[in-house]
Amino acid sequence: MARVCQITGKRTRVGNNVSHANNKTKRKFYPNLQKKRFFIPSTGEWVTLKVSTSAIRTINKNGIEAVLRDSYEKGTLQF
Repeated sequence: MARVCQITGKRTRVGNNVSHANNKTKRKFYPNLQKKRFFIPSTGEWVTLKVSTSAIRTINKNGIEAVLRDSYEKGTLQF
């Protein structure tokens, strides 16, 4: 699977390395993705997601079920 957060949809960005002489070469900015297991209390199941660290903070703040519901409504949820 590509380097994409399953909750927020963050993906690899492209930019330039700029040298002191102002030479530009292509580079990639990767999101800080972690593979993390979450427990869903309503179903009693564990779910493994590849999420960015900012998504982990959001899940800790709002709860996994609320975050899954919001990302499903926005259309960013990817399985």
